[in-house]
Amino acid sequence: MKKLILTAAVLALSAGTAFAADVVRMGTEGAYPPYNFINDKGEVDGFERELGDTLCTKAGLTCEWVTNDWDSIIPNLLSGNYDTIIAGMSITPEREETIMFTQNYYPPAASAYAAKTADADVMGVVAAQVGTIQADYVAKSGATLLEFSTLDDTVAAVKNGEADAVFADKDALAPFVTEGGELVWDGEDVPLGGGIGIGMRKSDTELKAKFDAVITEMKADGSLNTMIKKWFGDDAALF
Repeated sequence: MKKLILTAAVLALSAGTAFAADVVRMGTEGAYPPYNFINDKGEVDGFERELGDTLCTKAGLTCEWVTNDWDSIIPNLLSGNYDTIIAGMSITPEREETIMFTQNYYPPAASAYAAKTADADVMGVVAAQVGTIQADYVAKSGATLLEFSTLDDTVAAVKNGEADAVFADKDALAPFVTEGGELVWDGEDVPLGGGIGIGMRKSDTELKAKFDAVITEMKADGSLNTMIKKWFGDDAALF
């Protein structure tokens, strides 16, 4: 789903610190439902919370959850503030220059435009979340990109007339596009990215192997598809 451009100074931190013992600090945004969000109890919740806890349990690890703003989520992984990124992050070649990923735990899914009308100008002013593959796509499309720090802010920009449309993961936009609501789908879906994986420092190969083994198991026994349907519905992309 998302792409960060890092400075050389941040890249220098990529040596990182390996995860301590059997405790893994899981870094997420906490602002991208249903992938991840903060519930009424002030706790990390969502598809990725359930999946992360399951992965840790099956791998014999203990998860500790850490939230971080999206626009600095890779730099803070590299500097050792947590051990993984599990935050709706699409696997892209650009990111793989800096960090490594597990195999995907969510298959490649559609991105989409939403607007007040189905014929809004998607080559006009388009809102997208900063540092995402959707923002990169808009910038290259010829439209005027208007970036915001959160998905909610991108949607608000369309509602208040600041932007003609918003472009984001269709699954994340779906709760805002409801019958009788302010937003509708605009144009065709756009496939982007290679699916969503867990990001980690390149030095943490042991942790990657443990999570890859469990993800493979969950794909084979169907439990990952069951979890995806629970959070995204029966029409979600499945393995």
